[in-house]
Amino acid sequence: MTEKKTISISSDPVFLEELSEYLEVLSNPLRLQILKFIEREPKEITAIAEYTGMSYQNTKKHLDRLVSTSLIKRAAGYGRETERGIAPVWKYSLAEGALENLTMTLGVFSSIATPMGYNDIRERIQAVRLNLQESGGPSGPVLYLIGGPADGRAFFLNNDRIPMGREDPNHPPGGTGGMVVLPDEYRAVTRVTKPHAFLIQTADCWQIEDNGSTGGTFLNSRRLDPLKSTPLASGDVIDLSIGANAARFLFIADE
Repeated sequence: MTEKKTISISSDPVFLEELSEYLEVLSNPLRLQILKFIEREPKEITAIAEYTGMSYQNTKKHLDRLVSTSLIKRAAGYGRETERGIAPVWKYSLAEGALENLTMTLGVFSSIATPMGYNDIRERIQAVRLNLQESGGPSGPVLYLIGGPADGRAFFLNNDRIPMGREDPNHPPGGTGGMVVLPDEYRAVTRVTKPHAFLIQTADCWQIEDNGSTGGTFLNSRRLDPLKSTPLASGDVIDLSIGANAARFLFIADE
């Protein structure tokens, strides 16, 4: 049996410093409130300050820190109409997929081992995850696609039985969260009309089941028996087939 692979955090001090700075930016609950406030439409600083109850100057400082994480972006827009007319202002909005990517990023880092002397990083990750959930951000287990043309895509698992496979233009998926659909570039993966595998939520854990696929489903490099459910743990690596144009995922449980 192939030994289970583990994922460990880099001991590079530059990387750890960048991660620590990222967590420090997000550790303030007011910044997470700002992310939710600008989720649906861009807002100017005055409106954000009124919503959070902060001064204009403090709001600007918080926004600058969030911009540094690339979670939000700034663009020119028009402010409220006054007696003098409408003046141009800076407006802030979420970067595409920002909350989903933030949830996925925190999930990835929370599932890996931290070097000796850096236990506070794990504690801060958990604190930010809790604050994000309390602010109404996305939560739940997630699959993180590794490599290939859709590298970095996050699939949140919102149903208790989720098929995985390649996109089929003749049979598009219905709804969101109900299917892990891969682009056609992943040619080694079977079509969703005959799913490659299923993710199944039980009372105790998530499991994966190969659906009799030709290319096989692999868990931490071990090929699974067809039509037999196998439990998943946070940090597990899933491969749908192997070789060129296959699909690899990192599973992150909802802790």
